[in-house]
Amino acid sequence: GTWVIASICQCLFFPELCKSYLSIPICTILLILVGVCFALVSNQVISAQEKTDKPLRIIAFGAHPDDAEFQLGGCACKWAALGHKVKLVSVTNGDIGHWKMAGGPLAQRRTAEVKECAKRGGWEAQVLDIHDGEVLHTLANRKTIARLIRDWQADLVFCHRTNDYHPDHRNVGLLVRDAAFMVKVPFYVPDTPPIRKRIVFCYFPDRFTDPKPFEADIAISIDDVMDKKLDVLDAMPSQVYEGGALGSEETMKKRFADDPVKRKEKLKESWHRRHNRIAAKYRDTLIQWYGEARGNAVQFAEAFEICEYGDQPSKAELMRLFPFFEK
Repeated sequence: GTWVIASICQCLFFPELCKSYLSIPICTILLILVGVCFALVSNQVISAQEKTDKPLRIIAFGAHPDDAEFQLGGCACKWAALGHKVKLVSVTNGDIGHWKMAGGPLAQRRTAEVKECAKRGGWEAQVLDIHDGEVLHTLANRKTIARLIRDWQADLVFCHRTNDYHPDHRNVGLLVRDAAFMVKVPFYVPDTPPIRKRIVFCYFPDRFTDPKPFEADIAISIDDVMDKKLDVLDAMPSQVYEGGALGSEETMKKRFADDPVKRKEKLKESWHRRHNRIAAKYRDTLIQWYGEARGNAVQFAEAFEICEYGDQPSKAELMRLFPFFEK
C-alpha cells in the first residue's frame, strides 16, 4: 500500500521521473487504484458519519397507559432532548384501571393522559384497543407487536419481563420477546419492512425472583431530568393521585388529589424515594458505567436488563444506544 501511494504521488508530481521507469499504462492503473481507494475511504467516512448523526429510534411496550412512562420516563426525556425518536406504546386501553370508573370513559381518559405525557416529554404515544386485563399470548397480537417494531424501525425495544406479577405484563413480555427474532424475517408480516440492522431488547425492572431475579445490565442517572419526569407523571392523575385500580377515597386523601399544589409535593416525595431505591440497589452498576465518583453521586436512576433474545450489544454499543455518559 505504501509503495502504491508513493508511486502515485511520484506520477502526479514528478511525471518525467515517473516515465523513466513506469510505462503509461501502469501510471493509468495506479491513478485508477487511488481513485478507488479514495472512493472507498470516502464512503466509509460518510457511512460512519451517517451512523453517528442518525437519530436513535426507541420503542417501549407497557401493558397499560402508565407502565412505560413509569419505567422509562426519565430516559425517554433524555433521548428526546438529544433529538432521538421515542415511542411509548400501551398494549391495553386501561379500561378497568381505576377503582371508581371503567369502560369507554376510563379508556378515553387514560389515552388522553398518556398523550399529554408524550407532549410534555417530547415523544410519541400509542394506545392499542385491547381491554385491560385481557392481553393474550396470541399469533394475532404477536403480529401487531412485530408490525409496530418494524414500522418504527427500532434500535432499542423495551418491555416487561415474563415473570412479572400482572398477567398483562407477562403476556406483553412474551409477545415482545417472541417478536425479537421474527422482526428480521422478511416474509413475516410482509406488509411492513423487516429490521435489517442490529436491534437490542431490554426489560424493565421488577422485584420478582421466580425463576430468576432482575439483573441490571445498565443503570442510568436521571438526576438531571427528575423534575421533568415528575411533570410527565403529573399528567396521569387517574393513576398517580387517585390510585388507579386499587385506589380509594382514602388514597386520594393521602395523596392530596384535590389540592394541585400539595399533590405535586406528595408525588415528588414518593417518586424521589422510588428512584433513590433503584439507585441504591444498583449502585454497583452505576459505578460500572459512570466511574466510582460519579456513580456514587447518583441520587435517582432507571435500570434495565438486556434480553438474551435480539442482538447482544458490546459496552461500546450500549454507550451509543444510551448516549448519556459524557464526562
